[in-house]
Amino acid sequence: MSRNKTVKDYIRTIVDFPHEGIMFRDVTTLFADPRGFRMAIDQMLHPYAGERIDKVVGLEARGFILGGAIAHQLSVGFVPIRKKGKLPGTTISQDYKLEYGEAIVEIHDDAIQPGEKILVVDDLLATGGTAAAGINLIERLGGEIISCAFIIDLPELGGRKALEDLGMDVHVLCEFEGL
Repeated sequence: MSRNKTVKDYIRTIVDFPHEGIMFRDVTTLFADPRGFRMAIDQMLHPYAGERIDKVVGLEARGFILGGAIAHQLSVGFVPIRKKGKLPGTTISQDYKLEYGEAIVEIHDDAIQPGEKILVVDDLLATGGTAAAGINLIERLGGEIISCAFIIDLPELGGRKALEDLGMDVHVLCEFEGL
């Protein structure tokens, strides 16, 4: 190979999925490649070397894959934020807007203790709605978010600015233009 691959090189684009006009950024090809997956996890961890992190929170669903791997590397706990009705214990919930309607995410009400340092992870940052809802849940439980980390940012959709306007530190590995 004549050049070194970047994380972006492992991500496949699927045209017109799930709707016409959408360029779906598919990270399953990144996850399937051992070098690509390790590169992504290492790069997501790098900015936090030496920082105290108590738990990693992953946003449904691909954030679970990333969050589990990152939590393992950090030797800390992992907490999922799931769609409504998917968690078995007592939960708190937060609704948020999507471009085509509304959704609700939940977290167990005992998943985070006040003062714990939290790293939020997901694969893609678009409008920031899901991440903002997750941030709200974490803060309601008393968690202190140190940063939000994503593989992909779609800058045209404004998610990074929305999270930064909430006072969040945001780290992304790559950007793609368009929707």
